[in-house]
Amino acid sequence: MQKIIVIGCPGSGKSTFARALHKKTGIPLFHLDMMYWNADKTTVDKSIFLDRLSAVIAKDEWIIDGNYASTMELRIRSCDTVIFLDYSLDVCLDGIKKRLGKPRSDMPWVENEEDTELIEFIKKFNQEQRPKVLEFLNTYGDKNIIIFESRAQADAFISL
Repeated sequence: MQKIIVIGCPGSGKSTFARALHKKTGIPLFHLDMMYWNADKTTVDKSIFLDRLSAVIAKDEWIIDGNYASTMELRIRSCDTVIFLDYSLDVCLDGIKKRLGKPRSDMPWVENEEDTELIEFIKKFNQEQRPKVLEFLNTYGDKNIIIFESRAQADAFISL
């Protein structure tokens, strides 16, 4: 494992897992949210985001955390390992609630209130986004694909 993407529904703990994996392996960690968002909650131009992502992908080793469907295929093609946190709706909604008001290294601001648009996206993720993710994973079956269905499975992997 040298080029790893960590994907899953918002609130699944992608960034937390990616930080633990970085700590264990020493592989440099990059967060898509930090490449895409400004501190004032505006987004960078798509060309800037793609330039930032391309610069990371060109490196010899990396962990990239985040979903971003528009760049999913690019990241899957470029990685050797995909880690998919395939958790239930309740786990993801709970994850969103637990991070409110906490500074995070993966976001350029502190989220102090629930984002209703994000909550709606999460509620639809398993029906709308998950099938697309699974289709990508099927298409790129030559990659090392690791799917965790619970936090306990992910924690056990990090503990190995």
